Amino acid sequence: MDDGISGMSERHGEYASRGDYHRNLDPKWSYYPLYIEKMRLVRRFLDALPPDARVLDVGCGEGLLVEEYRQRGTNITGVDLHYESDAVRRADITQLPFAAGSFDVVLALDVIEHLNFADQELAAREIERILVPQGQFLVTVPNLAHFSSRLSFLFTGRLLRTSQIERHPGDRPFAEYRKLFSQHFALERIRGLFPTFPISSLLTLANPAGMLWWHRILNATVAWPSWCFLTVFWCRKK
Repeated sequence: MDDGISGMSERHGEYASRGDYHRNLDPKWSYYPLYIEKMRLVRRFLDALPPDARVLDVGCGEGLLVEEYRQRGTNITGVDLHYESDAVRRADITQLPFAAGSFDVVLALDVIEHLNFADQELAAREIERILVPQGQFLVTVPNLAHFSSRLSFLFTGRLLRTSQIERHPGDRPFAEYRKLFSQHFALERIRGLFPTFPISSLLTLANPAGMLWWHRILNATVAWPSWCFLTVFWCRKK
């Protein structure tokens, strides 16, 4: 299948049904402003790396970052269980096909929540294994106990899952992810994106692209990780 950009590609899972939806972002996608803000932060992180850094993007989907940063001369590799192309190698995060200490930096952007709890532990160990000593790990995960989810639990006894249970079997609250990652890495920085205050959330659902400016204000002022939909962890191998 020719996508016109990355040559021949093979799609599985949600990419087989939805296509390259990250490549062709829909401004009406409810996660549009959150995705834009996350990628802006990730690019800032990548732009600050040493030019000789070896980077692995695990669960990279269509491999947009891989393509972009390869064109800039970055030594970056992409793997995904459900996608394969010139830029992306098909591989399982719990059994990565790389030797120990192969990478200086690993990215896992909205990947860990797709694993069950036991596989999340395996994935953390694999990432730890393939990193060099003091290597960096940047990971983003949704927070099951974000602000609106807590309100829902208070009034209905039900947390708001971050997606269908089939897609996110490993949904966890922020504090549980922090504990998981801290068992394998030194946590150097933690940041939240999009505190889900009810009015902001409803306006975002109604007009995702139009609320990007408001997301940037919230993210710069009141984005305490435990209130936010998405958490970003900057980790380093111990």
